[in-house]
Amino acid sequence: MQSTQITPEIKAFLISIGSVSVDPLLIPRARGSTAGPGAGTSSVFFRAGGKRVRLSVNKNSPLSIAAAGDSETVALLHEGKELARGKLEPAPAHCPDQAFITLCERCIFDCKYCPVPKLQGHVKSEEEVLSIVDDVLQAGSLKAISITSGVETSIEGEVERVLSLLPALQKYDVPIGVSVYPTRGCSRKFYDSGVAEVKYNVETMDREIFRKVCGDLSLDYILDRLKEAVEIFGKNRVFSNFIIGLGETDDSVREGIETLAKIGVIPILRPVNPHPLRSGDCFTERPSPERLLKLAKMEAEILKKYGLDPSLAMTMCLKCTGCDLVPAVDF
Repeated sequence: MQSTQITPEIKAFLISIGSVSVDPLLIPRARGSTAGPGAGTSSVFFRAGGKRVRLSVNKNSPLSIAAAGDSETVALLHEGKELARGKLEPAPAHCPDQAFITLCERCIFDCKYCPVPKLQGHVKSEEEVLSIVDDVLQAGSLKAISITSGVETSIEGEVERVLSLLPALQKYDVPIGVSVYPTRGCSRKFYDSGVAEVKYNVETMDREIFRKVCGDLSLDYILDRLKEAVEIFGKNRVFSNFIIGLGETDDSVREGIETLAKIGVIPILRPVNPHPLRSGDCFTERPSPERLLKLAKMEAEILKKYGLDPSLAMTMCLKCTGCDLVPAVDF
């Protein structure tokens, strides 16, 4: 099938694979992911017909990208058959149009699907962060600043790390989003410091799976912090990553979406990204295109029921849309 745009069906298919082979000479300058399950990977952002998809770079992928037509147009192919034509977008700092920055690339928690505890990467200084933001600004693509962080020594310490940085970010006069493991009362502090949106990740809403893969964390605690955040930031400004592919049933996904939407939180249904550093640590299975479409349509119905609209997001993952099928944006 040939197309000049990314339909929901094509995007679901691309996300289900999650990777692409591409000539390095075609890739615009970008930084690799240093956050969450995608940490340690390089990726490209393909855009066609106003839609975007992010794919990690893998020379063995059945998907490939090749030059087509003029110097900026590329074709996205599956086993040699063209699916869409578009452009590769520059992503100076993790994703297009944002300075999306991981402050701490380490974590004391040991969520079984996540490579960050194994990688134990770098902790950025304020000077490094501002340098990255300045790079994106100079590239002419700074529309938002998004800050995330692992946990170097304590969740309180990471919240304070973000709070101490926020005054220096105000000069850029763009929306700021923050995604950290929250503390009690941190949402009020973030809001008062000029943050526009927050994302506190439940990871999974299946309690048995949560216990197995995130045993050092508390789902009820995160839900309480999300409720607190909605009271402060309001609806359509509080998000939560919800990983798909850890063995959860579709019924449990529906129940989880409903629970989050009912309190005013927009879930981000994020396909699991199996990582070799976590091989065998827990069940992970990249969801099929059919399942991704089914769950995204299910989410769209529930979000509409509770008056939630992902297209209003100003920062972070819902503004980017590269990794997920996003209701009200992709369909």
